[in-house]
Amino acid sequence: MNDQNARVVDQFNRQAVTYAALVNAEQPKRADTLLELIDPQDSHRLLDVGCGSGQFAVKVAPVVAHVTGVDLTPAMLDEARRHADAAGVTNICWKLGDSAALPVASDSFDVVVSRSMFHHAADPAATLAEMRRACVPGGRIFVSDLSPEPGKAPAFDAIELLRDPSHRRALTEGELLALGAALELERIAMKTGATSLPLEAVLATSFPPEGMLAHVRELLRRDAAGGGDIFGLRAKLLDGVVWVTYPTITVGWQAGASRCGDTHADDVGNVGFQ
Repeated sequence: MNDQNARVVDQFNRQAVTYAALVNAEQPKRADTLLELIDPQDSHRLLDVGCGSGQFAVKVAPVVAHVTGVDLTPAMLDEARRHADAAGVTNICWKLGDSAALPVASDSFDVVVSRSMFHHAADPAATLAEMRRACVPGGRIFVSDLSPEPGKAPAFDAIELLRDPSHRRALTEGELLALGAALELERIAMKTGATSLPLEAVLATSFPPEGMLAHVRELLRRDAAGGGDIFGLRAKLLDGVVWVTYPTITVGWQAGASRCGDTHADDVGNVGFQ
């Protein structure tokens, strides 16, 4: 396991319960852009890469033929199983695995998705290549993730890394689109958005070194009071409570018959966004 994967497993083994609680609380409050863009059909076999605690997989399962969820963190898969059992959903299987070496056969899925995971990936280019490998020719691939403005991306990444040691790098819109272009994927959809949350709800899912949460809290409180939006999180004070807004993007591609000469994920892992 590489260092980044080890950080992800360490953090999300600790975060599993609180992260699942946050997503379960927030998901019903907003439209699901990813679900809308996928337009799931009852014949679809869907792969959820970095499925986390399973909220999206469980939501989409009743309207597709079958879902496979893959995640790197055992505790998150435990939460996913509990969530599926509570919802009475049975057409899901869960697999432990690395997004850069997916434990699935090639050309196995009509739809392949990843949500809120790319900014944790050790090698997002290799992850997208693996998603392409798993997708049938003519199938569709969707990535939904954080995506800061280019000018604020360094500060955004810096404060996210302070808050969450498993954060690696959030790709800008241009960088994410370039990953798809490098694999000769045809872009079929793109939608930007934002998710607003009280800062304390976000910090409750974070396990950085001792004292770091207080530091992050103070930095964002100052940013909110000053109105400068230094970190690209649009921090605001509302009735004395700091709120942050995470910029997001969802991109959809169609997988053609060609795979750039059947290039393996390992061969396209370095395209300048490491």
